[in-house]
Amino acid sequence: MIQHCPTPTELDDLELLVSGAYAPLTRFNEDGSVVTLDLPDGAAEAELVDPEGLPLARVAADGSLVPLTHAQYGPFRRLHLTPAQAREQHAGATFVPVVDALTDADLEELRGLGRVVLLALMGTGTSSLSPVALVRATLAAADLLDDAAVVAIPLPAHGDADADHALGAQVVETYAGGDPVHALVETAGTYPTTIAAIVDEDQPEPEEQGLVLFFTGLSGSGKSTLARALMDLLLEQGGRTVTSLDGDVVRRHLSAGLSFSKADRETNIRRIGWVAAEIARHGGVAVCSPIAPFAETREQVQDMVEAAGGAFFLVHVATPLEECERRDRKGLYAKARAGQIPEFTGISSPYEEPVDPAVRVDTTGRTIEDALDDVLIALDKAGYLHLRGTDV
Repeated sequence: MIQHCPTPTELDDLELLVSGAYAPLTRFNEDGSVVTLDLPDGAAEAELVDPEGLPLARVAADGSLVPLTHAQYGPFRRLHLTPAQAREQHAGATFVPVVDALTDADLEELRGLGRVVLLALMGTGTSSLSPVALVRATLAAADLLDDAAVVAIPLPAHGDADADHALGAQVVETYAGGDPVHALVETAGTYPTTIAAIVDEDQPEPEEQGLVLFFTGLSGSGKSTLARALMDLLLEQGGRTVTSLDGDVVRRHLSAGLSFSKADRETNIRRIGWVAAEIARHGGVAVCSPIAPFAETREQVQDMVEAAGGAFFLVHVATPLEECERRDRKGLYAKARAGQIPEFTGISSPYEEPVDPAVRVDTTGRTIEDALDDVLIALDKAGYLHLRGTDV
């Protein structure tokens, strides 16, 4: 039986299936259900593990589960009660689903309910706040109420608003177990000071957010040159930690030993993405300049970065193939045309142009300063970096 680490959404679903929160749903891939699991390479069954490799459950071909152990790590794990545990500890309370930081108006509304249990629905993709920040903000709200407890529920989004709403209502009712449920009236308002501080920390202004500048384009397009020039400007300005993840440099260190097959090239991009996301998580700027020819892998990198709380800024260096081949600084195109380099992007392997990059730059017949200014203008408009006053 293979071991498989599910996606964050699938791990959330696994926890809720095993805990009984999705009852009467008890397995993956029921007809019409959004609670699905994709196994690799056509496998029918697998041992499901967490990102650290801890076996959590076995899944059979019909999607049914045999639990092995519960997730044991992660912030606020102590607040992840099963429905049975929540009902035992908080019988008679009013259960309140929480999907965002609570305002002064929300708290005033809750003060008339007596004892409340705030159900922080902090699964993947369900809140504008990160899961940890949502729980922190909900705990801060509980401190401002007379008698309140917090339960963390990793209820994820599945991309179907109606199905997710119905599933969420079902989960809340399961936790309440017959006790009253109170849905907050959605009104704008100000946050109490303690909650506002948590929101501000989790949602920094664009110029303070971790940032991944991802240059993609054909070999010889000028992406590495533009990336280096931008890196120089950032270092000259100061104030931000900056890391270069150039494709060739990464190949020599992080991805030494990988071939240039399609699978290994995509592995190389995902490694760059993972490192870049961790840099962004800590508020730094990562400047990446791989070829990254495939849209799916670029989207995976973007997902990693955004899941880490960073911003992903895609620069398509759209210099045409004819110009890249004319330059051929490293002689690679000549070798590819002669059949000496298999699967060479633009010749014997495709390059999928980004549909909606943050900025598109053609370096044909332009100075580096002129081409770089296109990037600087786009960064300035997006609010991430303000470098146009720097002496390029």
